[in-house]
Formats: sequence, structure tokens, C-alpha cells
Amino acid sequence: MQDHDAAMLLARPVSGSILRYPSRPALPRDVQRYKVRGGGALVVPVSAGDHATLKDIEGMQACEISFLARDGRFSDHGIGHRFTCNGEGLKAILSSEEESAARLRRAIERRGGNIADAKALRIFGGQSRPEESAEFAILADGLLILAAPGDGMTPGEQATVTDIELRLRRTRIERAYETLLPEPLADPLQDIRIRAATANAYFVRAGEYIQILDVQGRQCTDFQAFSARKLDKGIEHALDATITRTLLGRSYPTPGLPSKAFDREFEPLVEIVQDTVGRHDAFATACNSRYYDDMGYPGHVNCTDNFNAQLAPYGVKGRKGWEALNFFYNTHVDDHNQLYLDEPWSRPGDYVLMRALTDIVCVSSSCPDDIDAANGWNPTDIHVRTYSAEKKFTRAVAYRMTPDADAELTRETAFHSSLSPMTRDFTEYRGYWLANRYATTGPIEEYWACREAAAVIDLSPLRKFEVTGPDAEALLQYCLTRDVRKLTTGQVVYSAMCYEHGGMVDDGTLFRLGDHNFRWVGGDDYSGIWLRKVAEEKGFHAWVRSSTDQLHNIAVQGPKSREILKDLFWTAPSQQTVEELGWFRFTVGRIGGFEGVPVVISRTGYTGELGYEIFCHPKDAPAVFKAVWEAGEPHGLKPMGLQALDMVRIEAGLIFAGYDFDDQTDPFEAGIGFTVPLKSKQDDFIGRDAILRRKENPRWKFVGLDIGANETVSHGDCLHIGRAQIGVVTSATHSPVLGKNIALARVDITHAAVGTEIEIGKLDGHQKRIPAIIVPLSHYDPEKTRPRS
Repeated sequence: MQDHDAAMLLARPVSGSILRYPSRPALPRDVQRYKVRGGGALVVPVSAGDHATLKDIEGMQACEISFLARDGRFSDHGIGHRFTCNGEGLKAILSSEEESAARLRRAIERRGGNIADAKALRIFGGQSRPEESAEFAILADGLLILAAPGDGMTPGEQATVTDIELRLRRTRIERAYETLLPEPLADPLQDIRIRAATANAYFVRAGEYIQILDVQGRQCTDFQAFSARKLDKGIEHALDATITRTLLGRSYPTPGLPSKAFDREFEPLVEIVQDTVGRHDAFATACNSRYYDDMGYPGHVNCTDNFNAQLAPYGVKGRKGWEALNFFYNTHVDDHNQLYLDEPWSRPGDYVLMRALTDIVCVSSSCPDDIDAANGWNPTDIHVRTYSAEKKFTRAVAYRMTPDADAELTRETAFHSSLSPMTRDFTEYRGYWLANRYATTGPIEEYWACREAAAVIDLSPLRKFEVTGPDAEALLQYCLTRDVRKLTTGQVVYSAMCYEHGGMVDDGTLFRLGDHNFRWVGGDDYSGIWLRKVAEEKGFHAWVRSSTDQLHNIAVQGPKSREILKDLFWTAPSQQTVEELGWFRFTVGRIGGFEGVPVVISRTGYTGELGYEIFCHPKDAPAVFKAVWEAGEPHGLKPMGLQALDMVRIEAGLIFAGYDFDDQTDPFEAGIGFTVPLKSKQDDFIGRDAILRRKENPRWKFVGLDIGANETVSHGDCLHIGRAQIGVVTSATHSPVLGKNIALARVDITHAAVGTEIEIGKLDGHQKRIPAIIVPLSHYDPEKTRPRS
């Protein structure tokens, strides 16, 4: 009896692994999700019996629905509702010269449609609420066409253009391979299906493009290439990942200028043009027989043997292990310098687009690894398309607003055409290309222009959200740490936005445009999602609509900025002039006169200097820049890139998301405790109790550091007193005006007093130390006399 009881006690229930993938929408197998970008369109093949649900995500956004039957005619029978308009919005969107519009036009034309004949059903708009939805059945096979039209928003208004969501419940769950493939980027020259656990070799001419597609997601593929000219001479020089890393000074080539991949003689063979994943590796060889033999799987199919078989007809000798560019792999080097791997980052439809720099012989695999997580334990197909050299593709990487959001390729800001003649050194920032530095100046000259004269900076990627409605003030009062009720029309306030545990969602500036009209300008898309989430949960009658695509902005910063701008803008009698504008105030005006380009000008900035920001619709950006540049040149106005901007903002003690704060950092720990009026703000706000508790029992303090050496100090470097680590560097730079290296840091409260001597650890934190001393947070103008001047 006792043995029986013991056996019963030892028995455990059997269960599978519990895994959650936030990046994969939790949808039933028969449901697919699509997004119609604000101001954009979407085409989706549908079948009779499918069920469509459309959702106005942010509210007040019109949607046009059209349907192209299999015979090439536009027919309202396919959606079971009469067309109510001539599809003016859809036609306007598809007439654009943008790549996405051209791609949609080709998809419609391939099926025999003529855009000029399009008609549509118009829904939503007006006062439609956030998340409002409409449903209808698909009654025939064809092409569902959706558009989210809208006019350009003037900076002083809040008529945004936002996204529409489509969910399709399919009648047929099992879909053919061809239906899984995304629409081609252009008319393909080659369409090659690489079945799971196989490889294919193919020839590509100089200038042609190569698209490597992960059809079903989380599938690795090795890519190798040879100069065809060298192969003809019997020279087998494959792409060399080590040479590529060395020449580029980075672990993997990415779109932009440093994007090429080289062979062993330093000859560039391909360049990366677009990449929707952004995370790959080239640390090890393609999988080979030895790997599987040693794992106990002798005879397992592998990429190396597949490469050997495919390359043999081109006269390439077989190898025991092929080096390759490993697309979509998720291999890393850990803290103990050991290689390890996990599931790939790629999702269905993700791709890498390359351009051949000479005639090349290529080989691509669909990795057969099914004994570990390399392919998510389930090898699937890879697809290769090649495109004509006559087609031009913009350089881009992917940006995702949230883990489950659709990938959005890097775009040029509206000021790019004005600034790009001065530099080719651009970097991706929040989905846009921004200048790192300018060729004719460089970061030091740009820095001094900002400190002594004036500099112009493209800040268009800042996220803007229009918050409107009778409960707009109440929503923001609850979500922001500042006392929003004290904000008057025409005023701007800097604030933190926090979670319930006190950690920060974002920081940003809030503009009050009217009694029930606000504009939030921050760094993170999630701040808008957070505001909408709270509004829905708490029942606030308010709309939160993104306007980033409707408002691009430049900053003019420096002691001469007022002189440059004071006569540039016309303002109505009810608005302040630029010369009258107080610190953290804004005005609505026009360039030159009553009929000029509309703009909003705020006396704000991110440099610690007197300065202004100018907001306009993207279509007006060239005119705005031209006017500012012509007015500024006599005063020494220079363009300013991100490298110089980082120098001035660190000197001024201004924080940057992901470096100086994150969702574990409360405003006091981020050095912006002044944004939390715990005593004077009577209304409750999110995180108040947690912030109060953390303030009363602080662990960290945000401080400045004066560094006693010219050695480079970087974000993440450890701070020590003796052996113990007592903090971390969050941002660091060399200060030209102070003539020394400085840093911002988070330090344990025990050792945070001004004047405390500490050491910055390098190598392993113990073998090399750099002396530093704790100083007040703002190294440059701590009283903010310059921006207030």
C-alpha cells in the first residue's frame, strides 16, 4: 500500500511546451490579416465564400472598397454591396509614382483591369470610432482592392490619414504554394522555387537584382556567388564572409553605402539593396555532413552537399564545408564566446534584395536542418526571383512598430531631396534615412555651427499623434506625468509617459492646439498605441490618430536661429510672431505671406541652444527648406547630422530612448524628475503610486561624468568603485566646448554624490580602468540660459 502511494505521489502530468509568439498574430488558421496604410492601397486575391472584416484602427478614416472580377471588370457583385463612388481616392493613390503604387497597378493590370474604370464602395470616415468595423461576404473569385484615401493635412489642423485593417476568413485553409508567394517587386526574369532541403544554382547578369524570399517564415537559406568571368578562367573565388566583415567593419552587410559583399580578392560581387529582416549571420559554414555525423545523424542531407551537386556543372570543385552569407539565420556569440542558435527572425514573405555588381553564378539553399531550432524545427521552401537591371529599387531595411506589426521599409523624409546633395552618409532611424554627417562639413564643424551660429537638422522621424475629442484633456492628464490642465493653447510642455510600474513608455512634447485638441510628439510609435489602449479601457471619448506621415519637421538651432527666422514667416494677428515666441510656445504661420506654405513653428529643440522646430506637410518640405536655407546662409547656417546632434544633446544632459531610459527606468532615474509634479498635480495618473514609492526608496540616480582620459567611452560600459560595479554609462561623447570626454550615467544612489571618484571598466571591466568623477547632470549650460534667451 505504501509503495502504491509513493508511486502515485511521483506521477506527473505530461504536457507540451507552452510557447507564445507575440510576433505571430494569434489568429485562427483560416484567418489572414492585412493592413492598408494610410494614404495607400492594397490588393488581395479572394475566393467566393471568403468573409472580410474591415476595421478603422484609429477612427475617422475613410475606406474605399473595390472588386475586380476574373474577367477583368470592376463589379460590385463580388462584395455584395453597390458601389457608391467613382473611386476617386483609390485612383489618386494608384496614380502615384511610388514603388508600392506601381506594384499594385501591375497586379491589377496582370488580371486585365483598367484603373480608369474603377468604382468603389466608401465606408467609415466622419465620426467613425477607433476599432469600428464592417463585415461582408465575398461572393465571387477575384481581386479585392482597398484604399485609405485622404487629403494632405495642414500643420495647424488635425485631419490625419491613418491605417485600415483587413481580416479575411478563408473558405480554403490549405493554400497552394503560388498563393503564399507575395506579389513580385517587378516583372521577374527568373522565378525559382527551392524546395525544402534542396539547393539551386542560377546565373545573374551585372546590374540585375536577386530577391531571396522566405515564403513561410523562420527558414534559413545559404547564399554563395562567384564571378562568372573568373570561373571561365578556372578561378573559384567565392564570397568570403570574413573579408566582407573586415572591409565593412561590421558583422553583416546592410542596405546603404556599406552594403557590399566581397570575394577573397576584395572584389565586390553583390550589394544589399533591401532587407525586411535585418538580422542574419555569417559566423560559420553552411551545414555539412560532419555536423550531422557528430550529432548522431549520419547521411543527413545538408547544404554543403547540395551546393556541391548544383555547382559541379559550372566546374566548381566540391568542398567539405561551404562558407556563405547565411540569410535569416539566428546565430550569436554568447558572453563565453560560444556559438549558439535559435529560431530565425524571418516571417512569411520576408526577403533580402541584392544587386549583382558583375556577372555571377549564384547558389541558394533551403536549409534542411530539422534537428535543432535553426529552421524552427520545420524546413520549408525558399523562393528566388531575379529582376531586370533597368528596374530601380530604393535602399531600405524593415521597421516594425510592434512585434506583430507588418514590416515597413525605410523611407526618405520629405527633406531628403534637399539634404542628400550634401551627403551620402545616411543611417536608418525609426523607419527613415537620416544623415549621419555631411561631406562638406563633418560633425565637428556642424557642432560648432550649432553652438556659435545655427544648424538645421532633419527630425521628421519623430512620431506625431493627434489627440482630439471632448475627453482629450482628461486622457492626457491620466497618461502623462505633467499637469496637462495647466497647459494653455499655444503652449508646449515636455513630459514623461509611464506604465503602471513607473517605467517609461516614452518622453516627448505635448502641444495644445485648442480646448479639445492636442498633438503629442515623441520617439516611439507605441506611445500612440498606449494612449488608444487607455482611452478604450477607461471609456474616454477621444481619438488618438497618428500624423507622422502628415508632418515632417526640421529644427533650426543655435544663437542666430531667431535672427534667421524672425522675418521668414507671416503670422495672423491672433498668433505670436517668431520674434515674440516664448520658450516652449508655438505659433501657426505661413512662409512669406498670407498665401504662403502653412507651417507650425515651436520654440523647442534637442541641443541646449536657442532654437526652433518647423513642421510642415511633406509636399511643402522642399519649399520650407529652401526658404530656411536662403535666410540662414548669410548667418552661417550649416546642416547637422546625427553624430553632431548626439554631441550637443549629451552636453546638455538631454536623454535618448534605449540609451538613457527604457521601460525599467522611472522619470527620476532618467534625470527628468521635474516632469513629475507629485505635490502640485492633484489628478491621478498612470504610474503615480509606483513613482512615488520608487522616489522615496531610490536605487539609481542619473548623473554626469567628467572622464579623466581621452580613451573612448561607450554606452553600456560598467562603472566601478574597487571591484564592485556601481552603475553603467548610458551615453558618452567628446565635448569640443569643454575639451574633454564626458558621459551620462546611471549610478547606485550610495555613490551618486557630486565629486565622487569612480572608474569606468574596459575589457572585462577589471583589466583596464578609466578614472572619472561625478558632476551635475548638464555639463553645458545647466541653468538653460541659452534656450531661454
